[in-house]
Amino acid sequence: MLSGLAAACLLGCAHGATESLPTPVDAAPKVAQPASASRQPAAAERRWADEVLYFVVLDRFADGDTSNDAKVDVSAPGAFHGGDLKGLTARLDELSSLGVTALWLTPLVKNIDGFVTGAGFPDWGYHGYWADDFHQVDPRFGTEQDFKALVDACHQRGIRVLLDVVYNHAGYGSRYLKDHPGWLRSEETGTCGQDDVTSCVSGLPDFKTEQPEVARYLLDAQLDWAKRSGVDGFRLDTVKHVSHDFWKEHRRRTRAEVSPSFFLLGEVWGGDAQTLDAWFEGDEMDAGFDFSFQGSVLGFVQGRGRAIAFDRYLQSRARVRAGHHLAHFLSSHDVDGALHQLGGDLARFKLAVALQLTTSGIPVIYYGEEVARPGGDWPANRGDMPWGSRAVKPGAGLARDEGLRDFYRQLIAARRAHPALSRGAHQALSTDGDVYVFLRTDPETHDAVLVAINRGETRATVSVPWPQAWGQEPVEDVLGGGRVTAGSALELVLEPLSTRLLGRKR
Repeated sequence: MLSGLAAACLLGCAHGATESLPTPVDAAPKVAQPASASRQPAAAERRWADEVLYFVVLDRFADGDTSNDAKVDVSAPGAFHGGDLKGLTARLDELSSLGVTALWLTPLVKNIDGFVTGAGFPDWGYHGYWADDFHQVDPRFGTEQDFKALVDACHQRGIRVLLDVVYNHAGYGSRYLKDHPGWLRSEETGTCGQDDVTSCVSGLPDFKTEQPEVARYLLDAQLDWAKRSGVDGFRLDTVKHVSHDFWKEHRRRTRAEVSPSFFLLGEVWGGDAQTLDAWFEGDEMDAGFDFSFQGSVLGFVQGRGRAIAFDRYLQSRARVRAGHHLAHFLSSHDVDGALHQLGGDLARFKLAVALQLTTSGIPVIYYGEEVARPGGDWPANRGDMPWGSRAVKPGAGLARDEGLRDFYRQLIAARRAHPALSRGAHQALSTDGDVYVFLRTDPETHDAVLVAINRGETRATVSVPWPQAWGQEPVEDVLGGGRVTAGSALELVLEPLSTRLLGRKR
């Protein structure tokens, strides 16, 4: 988390007290589900290193049930826009046809009913991070039956599901402040601390997770959702604001009560391979977000720094503790989108996408960036999913770039077909000027893929040794450049601002 207004982006970028509270909407009744909820065998057999993760802010994706559209105003950046579980379920082919294999979904628990005004406009809990009741699905998103139907539909398509969960805080003015005042630190009572664990992030009421009663309540509530829904793991919010002891108990209980393979992806604000190791060392989570990737990649594709320095950065990312993973993104709900930072330069954005999908770690695609959703700084980075001519609210009529989506689809297909791209070793072959060539090799599957990037604005040629891993077999240009026959050297011609991927057909 960042401090001040920037920190609040994950939490809605707002401070202050709630006002104009609407009449509460009755939550849907709970439906008991067996603890052994089904999981797709094909997905369960995949390694998490090979997954391509798609991140959806549910309220901004697709509205499938207008009967739950309480206080919806698509013209207001801080209001609910109507996206819900039924809408996402109906549009899962959008994900499966793209090739993604895992879905990260924003929190679903009942959020506060009102809004806050610290950002200068009414800001509601459409994002799900301002909890008011950890035992209910927010009726504005649907019902528990809708949630279970989504998970089942994902599993039928071989898509794993990560549910976003929050243990650190409740929403502004949450009922927990009244019902359990001893459970929370708050600005109103002057009990917020100064360190990461005891501070009230963005002024939100901070759960005293060091108290056994509080920890047990939160763990029981969130793990119950996992058992009943069949999700494959959690995305953990605000990790560094909760103690290591809590996370160790959390890990123990998820393995014992949900599944030994239950996956935990944590958000440690500003994390990278080095800082995340404090949580990997104690095996508190399986993966963490690499906040260094976006800036490093965007700097490289814009011509800042030498290719050899960027190569050293990519190689440093591979030095993560065995059995653990980095998850890397170009855009998110907390930072300015990559395309926006590039000033709308699609050619350079495509170079960044190619690097994201050909390097180690779990790539995270933020909804809509694959069709050039403009993004921007907060709150524009949480705009509606563009659906073009399709009558899908709230983003019906918003322009889509289908050519960019096809580029994503090709790269994702290549990553899924070539294990070397997701878990292979990394070797630089050329780092001269604006051309960068590297090789990914996976000895286990005897797979090898060469990646060549030209970030320059003129055509370039480069000669590199023919990779030994290919033998004397011809290789295919994965992005449609035809067949290349074997020789002592590989002569590559690279158009301006272009990418080539070469590998044996699989």
